Amino acid sequence: MSKKLFLVRHAKTEEGSSEKRDFDRVLTNRGLQDATRLGKYYNSKNAKPDQILSSDAARAFATAELIASQMGFELSRIHINHEIYEASVRTLFQLVNDLKDEWDSVMIVGHNPPINYLSEYLSGADIGHMNTGSCAVITFESDSWSEVSQDSGTLEEYVIAKNLEM
Repeated sequence: MSKKLFLVRHAKTEEGSSEKRDFDRVLTNRGLQDATRLGKYYNSKNAKPDQILSSDAARAFATAELIASQMGFELSRIHINHEIYEASVRTLFQLVNDLKDEWDSVMIVGHNPPINYLSEYLSGADIGHMNTGSCAVITFESDSWSEVSQDSGTLEEYVIAKNLEM
């Protein structure tokens, strides 16, 4: 048995300003298109996760909803986790280790730099800077998420939504 982890950096957002909290920033038109494009791409590959976990920041949750809607994943099943918003790599890593083993495939929608660092930590791959609206897919030859550790995964693909032709 194996496990598959989709680590998504939220799609493109409006610039930060002193008038709006970072937490409340929303997706731009391109961000909306990119998140939709990612969902369509994974739907076309029949890569629907068993569970989607998302930061509760507006931009991340909107990204998760758009991806989920394109894959036919029930929006009410998206699990919001406040810890993802300002998580350290250690916090995200613990989140992965604590995932339910009945889930073979999980998508986490979060923020840089921790989502980027976690992708590299788990896979040993040099991804560089994860773009907005991108996804690192990492597979693990394990029956349990608790066995996932540094360099234990294989980077299956790194997809940047704006580069997808849909």
